[in-house]
Amino acid sequence: MKKIHLLALIYLLCAETFAVHAQPRVMKITLQDAIDLARQQSPDALLARHRFRNSYWQFRTYEAGFLPMLSLDATLPELNRSIDRITQPDGSEAFRDRRYLSSIMNLSLSKNIGFTGGQVFMNTNLQRIDIFADSTITSYLSTPLNIGFRQPLFAHNPFRWSRRIEPLRYNEAQRRYVEDMEQVAITAINYFFDLLLAQIRNQIQHLNSANNDTLYRINQGRFNMGTIAENELLQSELNLLSSNAQLESSLLELESKQFDLKSFLRLKQEDLIKLVPPSPTLQLRVDPNTAITHALSFRSDALSFERRLIEAESSVGKARSDGRFNANLYAVYGLTQSAAELKNAYLNPQDQQRLIVGVQVPILDWGLGRGKIKMAESSQELVKTSVEQEQIDFDRQVFLKVMQFNIQQNQLTIAARSDTVAQKRYQVTKQRYLIGKIGIVELNMAQTEKDNAVQGYISSLHNYWRNYYEMRKLTHFDYIRNEQISISLDELK
Repeated sequence: MKKIHLLALIYLLCAETFAVHAQPRVMKITLQDAIDLARQQSPDALLARHRFRNSYWQFRTYEAGFLPMLSLDATLPELNRSIDRITQPDGSEAFRDRRYLSSIMNLSLSKNIGFTGGQVFMNTNLQRIDIFADSTITSYLSTPLNIGFRQPLFAHNPFRWSRRIEPLRYNEAQRRYVEDMEQVAITAINYFFDLLLAQIRNQIQHLNSANNDTLYRINQGRFNMGTIAENELLQSELNLLSSNAQLESSLLELESKQFDLKSFLRLKQEDLIKLVPPSPTLQLRVDPNTAITHALSFRSDALSFERRLIEAESSVGKARSDGRFNANLYAVYGLTQSAAELKNAYLNPQDQQRLIVGVQVPILDWGLGRGKIKMAESSQELVKTSVEQEQIDFDRQVFLKVMQFNIQQNQLTIAARSDTVAQKRYQVTKQRYLIGKIGIVELNMAQTEKDNAVQGYISSLHNYWRNYYEMRKLTHFDYIRNEQISISLDELK
């Protein structure tokens, strides 16, 4: 018997322990917690990091283009066995069987010159050829050193323009990453308040359902006593049925909004979320002119305007260069020697020089070059006009967002007071209804106003924080801490 009791006790303890572990975890999340989690692990934050990394490596590739490049090219070996047409010593031509094995190795060092758009280079190479006939003939050709350069004389210089454009593009990417992270915060705020509003509605519907059930039971007794008409009893029953239906709808909405927030924050779906409403906000007044100054100093669009104008100017310069006289200069000075043995291929090398000047002169292109120039100039004017208008819209957007935020603080104060008044009015109206001073219509109106007031306060709170972070995104400035928004980018590279 003692063994049976002991086994039963162990079973109960294990069952209780399993039940405790099987219960879903309830997570209390504040607005700041949601923003921090979103910036760390949300899909939008991960995409923003990858976009910045792509821009970072694009900039590194640009920088590497101006550094010396060392490369090794080799053919080890090339075997050729064919019948080719050859010229004989007497000047006649005949087809002969050719069989040879060749190997080539070339080591080169080159560097682009950004100022001129040319390239200087040095290389060294060694070639070996084995000719198979009645006996194998081997020979070597060495080039211990070649020094030369390639230089377009009048062509478009992409290196000079890239020195102006690529740093702007990278700085623009840095600022855009800050804006992307602020947008992640805005999205988190939207999901947070959507779920908070769904929780508030669910609480309201629970309370309304309980109140309507109590009122219906009271009205049944009052109807039996003959103190109210049947119409009022039916209206009370209708209110109960309506509140029960709204309760079920609020549960479905609650599950949907909770799923959305957990999916965005990448939380476990089995966990339950309990949101903590934000505390009353600080009274902030932002000067629109100061905000515009911050935006012009830090926002990515300010750099985008400058970069687009430079790119348009570069396109015009390229179109003009491509449509006129061009020349290319190629010069090489080096040493070379050939021998039947490898050790002799580097003895007493002979010097060699090459100088090539190539020209390209458009004579008749039927207006092709002129058309390209006009198209590039037209595109440049279009970019200028677009940038000018976007700059005007940019300043206007910042000004309106600041004014909207400043007004929203008053709206939030009004919404908070309206919620308090509506709650008190409903309690007074309910008591008056219970003592028979007013009808059910007035009670329904007070309940509706109460529900709308509390939801209106949450919506105003949502608008306040969304407007604040939208203003942060536009200006790159934290107005609560009174400092510029900065994010460490070292860990992203």
